[in-house]
Amino acid sequence: MTFESIINTVDGWVWGWVLIGLILAVGLYLTVRTRFVQVRYLGRALKYMVKNEDDGVGEVSSFGALCTVLSATIGTGNIVGVATAIVAGGPGALLWMLVAAFFGMATKYAEGVLAVKFREEPTKGHFLGGPFYYIENGLGKKWKWMAKLFAFFGAVAGLLGIGTMTQVNGIYEAAQNLFDYDKKGVLFTLGPIEITLTTVIVSVVVTFCAALVIIGGIKRIAKVSEIVVPFMAVTYIVFALIILIGNYKAIPESLGLIFRSAFDPSAVGGAITGLLLKTVIQKGVGRGIFSNEAGLGSAPIAAASAKTKDPVRQGTSP
Repeated sequence: MTFESIINTVDGWVWGWVLIGLILAVGLYLTVRTRFVQVRYLGRALKYMVKNEDDGVGEVSSFGALCTVLSATIGTGNIVGVATAIVAGGPGALLWMLVAAFFGMATKYAEGVLAVKFREEPTKGHFLGGPFYYIENGLGKKWKWMAKLFAFFGAVAGLLGIGTMTQVNGIYEAAQNLFDYDKKGVLFTLGPIEITLTTVIVSVVVTFCAALVIIGGIKRIAKVSEIVVPFMAVTYIVFALIILIGNYKAIPESLGLIFRSAFDPSAVGGAITGLLLKTVIQKGVGRGIFSNEAGLGSAPIAAASAKTKDPVRQGTSP
């Protein structure tokens, strides 16, 4: 059994119907309990996105915490995540990504509230928080084992999923296709993997840049994110609009294709509806979580450092 087949097998277990059902059920439950907070507080969320609390308590501004969270999803999640969802699940996966994102907004709200409410300040001016803290401090010491378990799997997800490997691989693939598409500059091989000069250069540059930011801690990460993330977001939106405007005639047909394949994949691909519909929903919801990060646990870690006195306000911040 190859490493790739092992990863695919584990992926099938993790993103099976049980987890997908739980993710959607939790999002739906929180949406109902908060009376559709993602709709009622949308205006307030947009306001808090750029307005910080002057007398807030924390390490970084609310905007800095937001940018820190978005730095993990803009690009890797919104480009790579969407592209892989379409490839693996077809156009209909996009609709299920939106469904997961809508209910995921309520989940993100709950995560932000809990992160600030149960955060700790082990040293003056330094705040720690996240799922492992609000599991232990919210549910009680007897649930500390679950907090430790979450911390472990969160680190694994950060390494293999939403974080390091996926982002670095995306950067490498883009650079490789741009500078050495035919892989003529192969230096050596590691099994089936060809290490090119582009690979080495990109690895060194990314490692150096990441070290400069990470060594400075959450404050430097937030400050760099406040500069880089808005530029990334604006660039992403501008180019997306350019593509849409340049292909405006295809928009109605594309929307129809998305809706048809989301509920009746056989009408598009001619495959067995039940089997293909399962794939569409599975990839759409799974990549939707990868794109918006709701429920994965990294967002509340950053939110816990935000300068705020009101957990609800931080939860409302996008």
